[in-house]
Amino acid sequence: MSLRQLQWPWFAILARTGREKSTTLLLENLGYQCFLPVSKSRRQWSDRIKELDVPLFPGYLFCRMNPHNRLPVLQTPGVIQIVGVGKSPIPVEEEEISAIQRAEKSGLSVMPWPYLKVGHVARIEDGPLSGLTGIVVKIKSGLKLVLSVTLLQRSVAVEVDRHWLSVHPNGGPSAFFKDATDSETPVDPAHLSGAQVFANKLVEAD
Repeated sequence: MSLRQLQWPWFAILARTGREKSTTLLLENLGYQCFLPVSKSRRQWSDRIKELDVPLFPGYLFCRMNPHNRLPVLQTPGVIQIVGVGKSPIPVEEEEISAIQRAEKSGLSVMPWPYLKVGHVARIEDGPLSGLTGIVVKIKSGLKLVLSVTLLQRSVAVEVDRHWLSVHPNGGPSAFFKDATDSETPVDPAHLSGAQVFANKLVEAD
């Protein structure tokens, strides 16, 4: 393991939209440990259907780095800023990154989702996401476990089986399924369109 990434926390990097992947590769070539959450998207071309990796947090990637030596990151092509307040970068919670990494590697369908702060909290007791905790949303097609990055006020949702989870503190899954409605949770297109709306609120930690 490179000394550059040893024990450093995760930080959110605001990158130019559409250049998240190339920026991630450049940072990795410099020795940084990076994480770019993506989902599979099928696009129709004139003569074929192509499967593409689409960033789950458009305009953002995550990087382990020394917050006191951030100039090499800021000078990397594609990087706009490190998410922070004033002159101080703010680390992302380790558990939040780990949960999203688990979801991405699970083979389950993962998609961007409107940010949720409150809801029915559930722990996954079985299946590929066993051990994770998140907010459960019941929609017409089934159940989704919502995982969030609090710093970015962004969420992703992963499809889960109702038999995998227990719901707290309402007495178990049966209480949740009895009370929940079958309405679709709307996805705000502006929420999924990229980083620009939220980026305007960020202050570069330089």
